[in-house]
Amino acid sequence: MKTRIGIDVGGTFTDFVLVDGQRGHIAKEKYLTTPHDPAIGVLEGLELLLQRSSVGLREVAYIVHGTTLAANAIIERKGARVGLLATEGFRDALDIRREVRYDMYDLDLEFPHPLAPRYLRRGVGERINADGQVIEPLDLQQVRVEVEKLVAEGVTSLAVCLLHSYVNPSHEQQLKTFLTANYPDLYVSLSSELAPSMGEYERTSTTVSNAYVQPLVQQYLRHLETGLSTRGFQGDFYLMSSAGSTITAETAGQFPVLLVESGPVAGTLMSQQVGRTTGTPNQLAFDMGGTTAKGCVIKDGAMKKAYSLEVARAYQEKKGSGLPLLIPAVQLIEIGAGGGSIATVDALGRLRVGPQSAGAAPGPACYGRGGTLPTVTDANVVLGYLNPDFFLGGEMQLDAVAAQQAIQEVASRLGGEVIEAAQGIHQVANEHMAHAFRLHAAESGIDIRGHDLVAFGGAGPVHAMGVARRLGVRRVIVPWGAGCFPPLGYW
Repeated sequence: MKTRIGIDVGGTFTDFVLVDGQRGHIAKEKYLTTPHDPAIGVLEGLELLLQRSSVGLREVAYIVHGTTLAANAIIERKGARVGLLATEGFRDALDIRREVRYDMYDLDLEFPHPLAPRYLRRGVGERINADGQVIEPLDLQQVRVEVEKLVAEGVTSLAVCLLHSYVNPSHEQQLKTFLTANYPDLYVSLSSELAPSMGEYERTSTTVSNAYVQPLVQQYLRHLETGLSTRGFQGDFYLMSSAGSTITAETAGQFPVLLVESGPVAGTLMSQQVGRTTGTPNQLAFDMGGTTAKGCVIKDGAMKKAYSLEVARAYQEKKGSGLPLLIPAVQLIEIGAGGGSIATVDALGRLRVGPQSAGAAPGPACYGRGGTLPTVTDANVVLGYLNPDFFLGGEMQLDAVAAQQAIQEVASRLGGEVIEAAQGIHQVANEHMAHAFRLHAAESGIDIRGHDLVAFGGAGPVHAMGVARRLGVRRVIVPWGAGCFPPLGYW
């Protein structure tokens, strides 16, 4: 059997797993993600993995890669400055949504802000009816005027979503040809290529989300492929999609929104394998990393799939409070609560955890890389759940004093002791994840009592018991190599 490598790039750490089929050898590695250019961390971590495994990159037959970069960029609002070109009169589809309140009784209800703010959304003259007939030709002169304004506003990526383009994409194709010829530096996403289906709001949301993460993902993939090539890699390179299938780097660069659940779905696939091995077909796959936590309900050995999903739900994980995407995907729930999630105290004196994350740089205060804000990882150090002298198997020393000082800021705001503040942060993070599981199970119509919790990811096992207690789960399974578990699911 050929040598294979799985890579999972998270917001805080990058995980590697090497399977040497000829020698029957499995090696794993964890390396800090480099947020300014994630490819650097991947290449450096890969070199370390190969060196310790005594394997050359030329011997590797293929690399399968998953990443939470796209999802984290949307959740943390760290994507490109994106503009939208829509049919004149329809630029407000992102604000109008479906005119449905996801909570009927909340008088202070807020919807997530669109990734493309209104002043960066422009209408252009054109019209195609529902039968695909051209009612009004595309006004390219107006397009030029509007695009010039968007470029002047600093837009680097453009989403194009014209009315009924799923029936007749000719106007969107004209726009793409025009933009490519006149604005070659602009990234362009077409709704007719990405989500050719009915539903103006969902189609627009999907296209804007794709445009929002495209520059980040394309730049990353270019750098990574160049780095692999110069180091002698001659095998095949694939990425894991949200549906649990592999796609080429070219497809991923054109449609990066397909990668939103790329990393989490691989861990879920491995949870299925654990279920087959242990004879436990009903599971709750629980993946908690440094930036986000993910969950999936597995019933009778199978996980549900759909042709749409919501990302970055902003309000208690309620359905309708996130951004809809029309892409094939395994049904997962994802929340901005990971080991690096920042703890704050709001104006009402309430303790909040996430969705903002300290990431890998500067990272939690205990990492000693310049971070000072209190995080879930700092709380776990204060509580003694993490051994400062044996983090990452002893390869990384944690600063317990810095963690104590960071949590002290929260304790002072709450008027309590440091240990109480740390316990509060830990419990709030646990409740975030338990609550998300409850809602996910309810939406799927599944009774999760009697399921086993499979915990993995860098922070998953630390929080597994707290989450399990809140859900009434009686058994927790922590598999071998839990910290680098998802990359094992790429094959």
